[in-house]
Amino acid sequence: MQPTEAIWAVRDFIEMGGNVLLVIAFVTGVMWTLILERFWYFRMSYPVDRNQVEGEWSARDDHGSWQAHQIRRLLISQTRTRLTENLGMIRTLVAVCPMLGLLGTVTGMIEVFDVMAASGSGNARGMASGVSKATLPTMAGMVAALSGMIFSIQLDRFANHETDRVAGHLEIVHQ
Repeated sequence: MQPTEAIWAVRDFIEMGGNVLLVIAFVTGVMWTLILERFWYFRMSYPVDRNQVEGEWSARDDHGSWQAHQIRRLLISQTRTRLTENLGMIRTLVAVCPMLGLLGTVTGMIEVFDVMAASGSGNARGMASGVSKATLPTMAGMVAALSGMIFSIQLDRFANHETDRVAGHLEIVHQ
């Protein structure tokens, strides 16, 4: 498929599904940008952050006092905060995608009812256009949500696992 053919196909798809597809595409783009940013952080920056936290704890002479315990809690909390950054926004965008699909369904059905009111139920071609505008955004919203949900769950699991791992490495010596 040539690049111009792909552009025409996307344009036709958007025309069949309505302008709500543009909003779904934008939200999906933002969601995937955040997902890729998290993968980038986990792969490239987090190992440096983890080593810095573990090194800071190891460099301390005191591991058993109340103050050391509070510093340990602070280091774990800071690590958790960095690991879970943007995960709430990703989960929110995953939840918004199906809602936008439902918005497309409503707008498409309004078009069907407008055709029925203007020309009666005998205009199948006019009704088919509205049905496609009702169906395509729903499908697009669900596909976007499912793709984001799979990776969102993986990112959450990794963040929780790594937080527990760091907590385990920052041992407390009881005196």
